[in-house]
Amino acid sequence: MTDWHTSTYSGNTGACVEVKEDWVTSVRDTQNRDLGHLSFDSQEWSALVGAVRASA
Repeated sequence: MTDWHTSTYSGNTGACVEVKEDWVTSVRDTQNRDLGHLSFDSQEWSALVGAVRASA
């Protein structure tokens, strides 16, 4: 099992997300960890990352 980690692009503001990559990719808010997380299979995760990159 892998640990939660933040992006190297995250600043020191604390306003970021954490990611955990296992058989699914899970994402949670660093400021509200106790509220749970969202999980994506590999196709969903690739689509989400692609959409975010395209909008940047």
